[in-house]
Amino acid sequence: MSLANDTAGYPDTLLLIDNRWVEATGGRSIEVLNPATGQAIGRVAHADVADLDRALAAAQRGFLQWRDVSAHARCAMLRRAAALLRERADDIARNLTQEQGKPLAEARGEVLAGAEILEWFADEGLRVYGRIVPARDLAVQQMVLKEPVGPVAAFTPWNFPINQVVRKLGAALATGCSCLVKAPEETPSAPAAVVAALVDAGLPPGVVGLVFGDPAQISAHLIASPVIRKLTFTGSTPIGKELAALAGRHMKRVTMELGGHAPVIIAEDADIALAARCTSAGKFRNAGQICIAPTRFLVHERILKDFAAAFVEKARALQVGNGLDAATTMGPLANARRITAMQALVQDACGRGAALVAGGERLGSSGNFWAPTVLLDVPRDAQVFNEEPFGPIAALQAFSCIEDAIAEANRLPFGLASYAYTRSLRTSHQLARGLEVGMLWINQPASASAEMPFGGVKDSGYGSEGGPEALESYLNTKSVSIMAL
Repeated sequence: MSLANDTAGYPDTLLLIDNRWVEATGGRSIEVLNPATGQAIGRVAHADVADLDRALAAAQRGFLQWRDVSAHARCAMLRRAAALLRERADDIARNLTQEQGKPLAEARGEVLAGAEILEWFADEGLRVYGRIVPARDLAVQQMVLKEPVGPVAAFTPWNFPINQVVRKLGAALATGCSCLVKAPEETPSAPAAVVAALVDAGLPPGVVGLVFGDPAQISAHLIASPVIRKLTFTGSTPIGKELAALAGRHMKRVTMELGGHAPVIIAEDADIALAARCTSAGKFRNAGQICIAPTRFLVHERILKDFAAAFVEKARALQVGNGLDAATTMGPLANARRITAMQALVQDACGRGAALVAGGERLGSSGNFWAPTVLLDVPRDAQVFNEEPFGPIAALQAFSCIEDAIAEANRLPFGLASYAYTRSLRTSHQLARGLEVGMLWINQPASASAEMPFGGVKDSGYGSEGGPEALESYLNTKSVSIMAL
């Protein structure tokens, strides 16, 4: 395990209100910790109600101006912001690694992917079309118009602080909405860098805002405000349900991208080497702290032994350490609470009869490092097969027929992502029809491209943060009928 430690240049993060970077009115701030060392590396401003009210007022003014900016002009500004992200990628990535922990190469990849997502939404905003509907009376013209819903409140998580904020900002800004972002206090510099690029690209004051502070206070205040017309949230299912209920009381439009527990079905005819390579990369990327990470491995009983051996070999080959070290391929968990959670999941599974075949322990005495962990023959009642681990633990279980695997995959209330490996087109179609999920990748790792829908079903949320579908929830539909006199 490598322990490089270099926090030089990490910035303190302020609030953005009306295109000005400002301290919180009350002067409060929160420490930002490096999960690889446990040491404070900076501070982030902690907004109070007065700051939120100023940000809301700015968002309303910004919306009234931005909605009247042409789609082509909006596209040009978003594309300039994407170019700025690319120019600044190295510095942004270094700060992201220090605050979040992921390896530097992954952090830089997230910045560049964020720029690509922003560009895609910029261009898609040019294709927000209404339509002309033939009237029953030739003296009447009937039109359907698409208009921005209004100021948006966006709540984003710490695991992908650029990817998640860009998906929300891209769709909101491309459709003519203003957007007030409540970003994670654990990883403030990355979303601040995205917002800074947008401001530097020429967005008018108030079109984008950024606040940090007490999550419960901020969400309650913003959602209840008559200024906010839509809520978009990425996070846990319990919090998402609370926010959706609050939004419902105020009749606010909602997009929810919530927790998952992604099943991986590896059929008897699967390419075992491909499955082990792709699923291990997906499982341990970002130390398993990904909502779409492969989690419940359902492997045909005749190939379970061979797949487990190949998967364990991949897990043991990972280099765990500080993300700033070039040799690191898996960084730390985000906080000490995740270490406690991993310990509890492993103890519960082993206590119920599972075999620990790799990892299962904390690494080192400083930082939040956990060994890539593989559990074999995990019983169905183990916590790890019922609760999203959100960490580097893979749980393997055998199945005998594909129908049983589909039934187990659908057993939980989650329905975000899923994966499968098979050489059979018939089995692929059976899985595509039978799995209750928002996303399914067959014979490949997750490829969450901007042009494809991104979202879940059941307790994993509703709405999309990708594809043309993502823009629809930021638009109102207006029916207009004009009779010529």
